[in-house]
Amino acid sequence: MPSSENDSPILQRILGCIEELQKDQQNLSSKKEIKGQLASTLPTSSATAKPDSSKSTSDKSCSTGKIYGSRIILTTYPHQVGINPIPLEWGAKDAQTRGPVVVSRHPNSFRVRNAIGAYGGSYCIYRALAVAIGELEPAHLPNFANTQPHAEIGPHPQWFDPKKIVSFDPFGHTIVRDHVDHLKNGIDIRPTIAITKANMTLPDLENSVTKKRFQVDKKIVLNEKGDLRVTKAAVEPVWYLPGVAERFNIDEGTLRRALFEDTGGMYPELITRPDLKVFMPPIGGLTVYIFGDPSNVSNPEKRLTLRIHDECNGSDVFGSDICTCRPYLIYGIEEAVKEAQNGGSGVIVYFRKEGRALGEVTKYLVYNARKRQEGGDTADNYFLRTECIAGVKDMRFQALMPDVLHWLGITKIDRMMSMSNMKHDAITSAGIKILERVPIPDELVPPDSRVEIDAKIASGYFTTGEIPTAEKLAEVKGRGWDDLQH
Repeated sequence: MPSSENDSPILQRILGCIEELQKDQQNLSSKKEIKGQLASTLPTSSATAKPDSSKSTSDKSCSTGKIYGSRIILTTYPHQVGINPIPLEWGAKDAQTRGPVVVSRHPNSFRVRNAIGAYGGSYCIYRALAVAIGELEPAHLPNFANTQPHAEIGPHPQWFDPKKIVSFDPFGHTIVRDHVDHLKNGIDIRPTIAITKANMTLPDLENSVTKKRFQVDKKIVLNEKGDLRVTKAAVEPVWYLPGVAERFNIDEGTLRRALFEDTGGMYPELITRPDLKVFMPPIGGLTVYIFGDPSNVSNPEKRLTLRIHDECNGSDVFGSDICTCRPYLIYGIEEAVKEAQNGGSGVIVYFRKEGRALGEVTKYLVYNARKRQEGGDTADNYFLRTECIAGVKDMRFQALMPDVLHWLGITKIDRMMSMSNMKHDAITSAGIKILERVPIPDELVPPDSRVEIDAKIASGYFTTGEIPTAEKLAEVKGRGWDDLQH
């Protein structure tokens, strides 16, 4: 396997190890024997019959041999006999030239896989569980009848630049239309984007109507309850590894090694298959909410109001007052709706990055530490408590975030409903103009979240008001541990 002078030392070592493994494999087996072993490991139709659903869960459990065959393929290698990936050219001029992303180990797809990982993002683990307990056939192929997108998104010029979109497949919603032949041949290809329409009901929005923050027009705001008409797109992550590495200014070999080592070696092909450049990580994706005509989003002649929001289950769903997440989200929705009603477009992008991508357990540990620390929960120690526990104050790393804006064809944002300097810098570095930044109004900030918002403003978040000094930060104090009555 030839290597170029431009390969990183880590990648060169990986390639060297692969060459040695291939030599060992050739010494152990003839090509004919390898073909036979590969074929025997794949599930057959007789081996994947669904157990009787009337039996109990314990009765449904099957031996691994019955489900998968007697041999286990831990990994594959470039140029291995019987392995012939479907060509995949990231950033190609059209979907057919680009090729589908195939990651399935389905019998019809195993030999032609051109990506690492599994469909479904973080939910791929639940699929594996469904197979293990006999609720799902391993070789099940979806029926995609009537699943076509509600709205036409793209293609936009950004789709054909391999550096613009590297964290998901821009053609993820068009596979049923673009890859009919592969699907007819039984190749397991699945959409990684779905676009639908819905009505949105939030109790806060009835108050928005009552206070006349927006008007009932029966087109976007449907009634006095504040029900909204919305177009929604769900997006699962699909990483183009060379592009992701470049976005973070690291080499691809380092990225692959870290993804392998720090997930417990979950995906060996990150190491053994440097020829596969696409990885579907088991992480959460994002959802896009579009108010108004979706075609207006990419039209530079139309105004656009946008909020990029990172998940906060405690506040967004359950109303915790320790942060500004829900009130800022509702405010962003209100302003997005008003923009759409005025003939422009409003967009909310909701990323699954709970607790600054540190997770909810870490977030609650930080809450406990903040409230119990000597001197109380003060703004000057806000980030310190997170760093003590997680080792870093934020792992959202917004470098990949602008990809969704490129997918939507956005070239400028008239009103950005965010104070985050990291989001602002990532978007403008991606070549997208931000004409106005809109902070959360002071009257919407819950008292206990003053610690959070002042600490963030002092660290560089945008504000139209005063930037607190170190002395002022020490005076900003949240609710005490003993004040939480249970």
